[in-house]
Amino acid sequence: MSFLRNGYVTAPLLGAVWFLTISSTVAVTMSFATGDAFRPSVILSLFWGVLAGFAVIHGRTVAKIFGVGVGAIGYLGFGPMLSGDVSLLAAIIGHGAVAGFGVLGLIVILDSVMKGPLSRHEFEAAVIRFLTGFGYIFFTAIVLIPFYVMVMTSLKNQSELLQNPLDFSLDLSKGYGLLRSYQELFQDFNFGTYLINSFGISVVTVLVTLAFSVPGAYAVARLRFKGRAAFSRSILLIYMVPMIVLALPIYIAFSMTGLRNSLFGIVLIYPVTTIPVALYMLQGYFRGLPAEIEEAGLMDGLSRLAVIWKITLPLALPALASVSLYVFMIAWNEFLLAFMLLDDPSKFTLTRGISSLNSSEIPRQHLMAGAVIATVPIMALFLGLERFMTKGLTAGSVKG
Repeated sequence: MSFLRNGYVTAPLLGAVWFLTISSTVAVTMSFATGDAFRPSVILSLFWGVLAGFAVIHGRTVAKIFGVGVGAIGYLGFGPMLSGDVSLLAAIIGHGAVAGFGVLGLIVILDSVMKGPLSRHEFEAAVIRFLTGFGYIFFTAIVLIPFYVMVMTSLKNQSELLQNPLDFSLDLSKGYGLLRSYQELFQDFNFGTYLINSFGISVVTVLVTLAFSVPGAYAVARLRFKGRAAFSRSILLIYMVPMIVLALPIYIAFSMTGLRNSLFGIVLIYPVTTIPVALYMLQGYFRGLPAEIEEAGLMDGLSRLAVIWKITLPLALPALASVSLYVFMIAWNEFLLAFMLLDDPSKFTLTRGISSLNSSEIPRQHLMAGAVIATVPIMALFLGLERFMTKGLTAGSVKG
């Protein structure tokens, strides 16, 4: 491996792989954005990547000039890194993006790589920067591409999907007509009721879960009682049994007691699946809070319940926010129990309502629109509360 620790070897190798990564990413992005069939040219991407690596180690100015030259060559059609039957404007944008992002990325990756032998630290730093960039691209792609396809499909009409199912470009001239599928979902498929049902059930599930898991987790973390250790270890045992195994007993029990096809029955069963994980998460956080603060409160005359309410819970707000968000997401996205227990469309949750759209008689864009409606609120909630989940994590610290 020592022969790799040389600028004349490291730079072209990382350049070749990086340019191939960028050309593949741009090809996929341009294909989705324009509807044209972009394809990465593997051999030419590796070739130009090697040359870009040499250009970077000879200086940033040389690398930038090289990037402009590669883009110009791509415009003229000589040795492009992307191929396919595409329009001239799309080809110019695509090749410019490959050249620009490729060279700029290499300038950052090869920042400490110089001509000649490299130290182990310099070599490893360059590899780590490359892997970091590749990781950002890869994980962003696997998250955004399905969501992009889902959104673009929901904005199509049936004739466009039948004509070219792989064309994910948009005709902005249709204006608000792009949202026709969403309008029909609320007018014809009762999605407003599904949203209200899911939101109400999720909120109630969070409240019930916290009502049981907070005192339970505090007791396990702070109090001493017989069987405490066994209870602590067995909290998550329920997750060792797959829900599909419990589905039939739950269905029979709910049918016999008249709880099937009722929102009350759903509210009863959802906390059963969320309380164990909430107990597990909260007990770990309560153990991490300094016991000295609570003992000081007890010495000042507060009762145990007052200590929990006035001291422990305020310090545990980050954990409560995390648990609440996690439980809300579980209840919002739950499908199996809702599908099994609910038959009345007026009582459907959002996931149950979306499954009813999965039919050959219903256009595919309506199914995708329903999936977008189910995804966007929980995504917005997560992004909005994410900063509160980490706020005050050190609020329970004790100064010596």
